[in-house]
Amino acid sequence: MGCGPCDDVRGERPASVVKRYFEIVADLGSTEDDLRAVLHPAVRITEHPNAVTPRGAVRDRDAVVAGFLAGKRLLAAQTIDVHEVLVSGDRVAVRATWRGTIGQGTESIPAGTELVAHIAAMLTVEDGSIREHETFDCYEPLASGQDGAAA
Repeated sequence: MGCGPCDDVRGERPASVVKRYFEIVADLGSTEDDLRAVLHPAVRITEHPNAVTPRGAVRDRDAVVAGFLAGKRLLAAQTIDVHEVLVSGDRVAVRATWRGTIGQGTESIPAGTELVAHIAAMLTVEDGSIREHETFDCYEPLASGQDGAAA
C-alpha cells in the first residue's frame, strides 16, 4: 500500500532508498556497482567544510565513486549509525554518527586512529535513487595523545 507523495516513482519510499544508500557506503565489502545502483546519474553531493575537507567539496557521480573507493583503501573499519530520518515528499533529513578506523596511516593521522563525525544531511530521492546529498559533518577532536589534525 502506497502513501502517495512519500512513494518514489519506482514505488520505493525515499527513506528506504536513503537507508540503503547509507548501508552501502558504510559496508567496506560493498562494491562500486552497489553504490552506482543507488546514485542517480546526475547526482550532486555537497560536503560543507569540515576537519577532513576544510574547503568543502561538490562531487558528481564519478567523484563520489572515486571517494568511495579511496575510503575503502584508507579505512580498516567504518560504521554509520542512523539515529533519525525525517521525510517530506522526496526530501529526507538524516541525523547519524559515522565512525571510521584508519587502516593505512597518513602523514597527519596514524593507522588505528578512530575518527568520529556527527552528521546532519539533506537528501533528495528521484526515480528511486539519490539525486542530491548535502552533508554537514562535525568531526570530534582526535583522541588525546595523537598528534596531527584531521585535515
